[in-house]
Amino acid sequence: MHFHNKYLAEFFGTFWLVLGGCGSAIFAATFAGDIGINIGLVGVSLAFGLTVMTMAYAVGHVSGGHFNPAVSIGLWVGGRFGFGHLIPYIVFQVLGAIAAAFVLQWFVTDAGGGAAAASLNAGAAPSLASNGFGDLSPGKFSMESVILMEVIMTAFFLIIIMGSTDERAPAGFAPIAIGLGLTLIHLISIPVSNTSVNPARSTGPALVSHFFGEGDAALITQLPIFWIAPIVGAVLGAIFYRLIVSGAAPAAAAAAPERVEVREPEYRDRGEYRSERVEYRDRDRGDYRDEYRDERY
Repeated sequence: MHFHNKYLAEFFGTFWLVLGGCGSAIFAATFAGDIGINIGLVGVSLAFGLTVMTMAYAVGHVSGGHFNPAVSIGLWVGGRFGFGHLIPYIVFQVLGAIAAAFVLQWFVTDAGGGAAAASLNAGAAPSLASNGFGDLSPGKFSMESVILMEVIMTAFFLIIIMGSTDERAPAGFAPIAIGLGLTLIHLISIPVSNTSVNPARSTGPALVSHFFGEGDAALITQLPIFWIAPIVGAVLGAIFYRLIVSGAAPAAAAAAPERVEVREPEYRDRGEYRSERVEYRDRDRGDYRDEYRDERY
């Protein structure tokens, strides 16, 4: 398979993650209209998980389905990914996130000041659901709290990814575990940092909203935190997983059937057997034929 197929898969996978996750936060989290329906925190969390799960099934067999620079780095540290593809993966992931952010910015701009604008999430639309701490945190959490949350959440995300894709894990269920894991992570940490655990997801909305929209300039100055903390968490998660499974016997060994020793029957002494053969040859062949005829039915 050509390398560009892998890179394009990472581009479109990350594009879908940002478009679906951040888009749901902007357009559907507080949508009211005439029917008063919105998806809220649970819906946005589920949207992020569904984007990863669906694209992992769609193109995971092409590129591995990282869609996240921290995941790529963590898998490299964990011995699951070669360094030769690491930089191109990160570049295409970031480009996919930026492209999706441009699409979201176009819709936000198109909403203008009419009824469409009134249905947008006023907290998420200007920044395209960017991540932040302090005044840019949904719950006004401090930088220290955001860093700790991002490190812990990304570490567990890597443990989930490496565990569910282990050759000893049940086959075919990894995207479900990873998608639900990301959903749980968002349920926990959206109020703290708007949930990154993904430097590309943080970069696209922050850059586009600041330079082409109404995003706060602090989104750019805070962006390094959302590269460093997830990468540190991913590296720790990969190391923790390798410690967990180091020296562990394969799961199949516990269910392996007991070895049953089969003993061959004891044969008579070869010398005794040879003497019987000699005795048989010495018998008169005519007598043998007579005996054979007598015993026929």
